[in-house]
Amino acid sequence: MLSGTSREAAAEFLGTFILIVFGSAVVAQVVLSGGSHGGYLSINIAWGLAVTMGVYVSAGVSGAHLNPAVTLALAVHRQFPWRKVLPYCAAQMAGAFVASAVTFATYREAFDRFDGGVRQVTGPHATAGIFATYPQDFLSNFPGGVVDQVVGTALLILVIFAIGDRRNSAPDVAIAPVLVGLLVVLVGMTFGFNAGYAINPARDLGPRLFTAVAGWGSEVFRAGHHWWWVPIVGPCVGGVLGGAVYDLLITRHHPQEQRTKEVA
Repeated sequence: MLSGTSREAAAEFLGTFILIVFGSAVVAQVVLSGGSHGGYLSINIAWGLAVTMGVYVSAGVSGAHLNPAVTLALAVHRQFPWRKVLPYCAAQMAGAFVASAVTFATYREAFDRFDGGVRQVTGPHATAGIFATYPQDFLSNFPGGVVDQVVGTALLILVIFAIGDRRNSAPDVAIAPVLVGLLVVLVGMTFGFNAGYAINPARDLGPRLFTAVAGWGSEVFRAGHHWWWVPIVGPCVGGVLGGAVYDLLITRHHPQEQRTKEVA
């Protein structure tokens, strides 16, 4: 029987798996059907629902981080134990990798029909973007891409901190996952154009590693002027920044007795 950090890591694995298996599957459905089975709106809604379901699956055990940027922000700003950061992140990455494999296996024949069995990263029959994010042609890695990921993730973490703040009209625990899912929908519908709103290193790197070994090759790391590092660094910086902004403007100004009660 798993216990302690191992149990929590297992929950992070499964929660992230749920997030990515539904998220990657909706993109696969849209791309491989040529748009006949959904579009950008359905992608945003499905990703939001995927987050909600992933949180429900894992929140009671691990807190449902499902994102290394969340884990890092909580370690920096909420006294989450640093010794758990790497196990959580590794579990999140593994969950994303396995989820990508499940989506690919399920849609394998649709992939073959779409690209003739030749896995492509760019071009009219590109399918790597089903799993990981790639930037628009006009977007630079720095500063454009980094700013994009920092802003999107900072907003994500800032609002997550607000949703979880018991001193600031926090919602009922049962409804909080729905609000987090809606937040992801909002980010996607407002900050998704530049590069697909990864805002989660595990969500991007885990599936990218899968594509690298499943037929797309090393081009997944070279594409977009070596874009792969941006959805890792940007969200980590943005997560810490978003948490700092919330604490600077809200947390520090709660009445002293509330802060003391919270710490206790």
